[in-house]
Amino acid sequence: MNIAIFPIAAIAAYLISGVNPAILLSKLIYHQDIRTVGSKNPGFTNFKRVYGWKFAWLVLLVDVTKSVIPCLGFGLAFRAIGVLESGSFQLGAAFTGLFAMIGHAYPVWYRFKGGKAFLVAAAAIWFVDWHVGLIASGIFLLLLFTVQIMSISSICAAVSCPITLACFGFSHIVVLICCVLSVLLLIWRHKANIVRLAHGEEPKFRLFGKAKKKPEDPQTEAQEK
Repeated sequence: MNIAIFPIAAIAAYLISGVNPAILLSKLIYHQDIRTVGSKNPGFTNFKRVYGWKFAWLVLLVDVTKSVIPCLGFGLAFRAIGVLESGSFQLGAAFTGLFAMIGHAYPVWYRFKGGKAFLVAAAAIWFVDWHVGLIASGIFLLLLFTVQIMSISSICAAVSCPITLACFGFSHIVVLICCVLSVLLLIWRHKANIVRLAHGEEPKFRLFGKAKKKPEDPQTEAQEK
């Protein structure tokens, strides 16, 4: 096994995914820091709640793309090098996806304060196994349109991934380990949401809803915290 590719993939995925479009666009367009308004989470959900859909779609697109590029790129690199006799692409995608999530959650560019990494994980799992990605996406969308709570939808979809991956099979035990670690990271990043859920205070997410009151409104900030 050529192990030199592992640190290269980890560092590249971490640095690429550390670039946060929610922070950049909130400063560039609205002259605010998304980390100071709404729920203060620098991610798609908070950006959409605070500013509406006008540029939220761009946050979503960049967050997905910064996962797709390293997962696809290093998946192909692992295959070309022949890290495993078979299943090298899956191993590369799973390993890279984990570090892409870490980069988004704890980016060196922003003093290690990032988002919750769901979109990064959602994009990565399709390269690990499209069957798993399809099932997870179905669970996510079903819950999002019924329960309308983003955190529940995200966590349930994530938890389904290692279960379905074990059912469909994986090329190497490291693939499953990376998947489990990714889920644990995502759950950990949602710990504040879990506390709000326990107290019945988690706000609902309406896909086509408009932005709430202006971000500087103290009442709005109190509702989102």
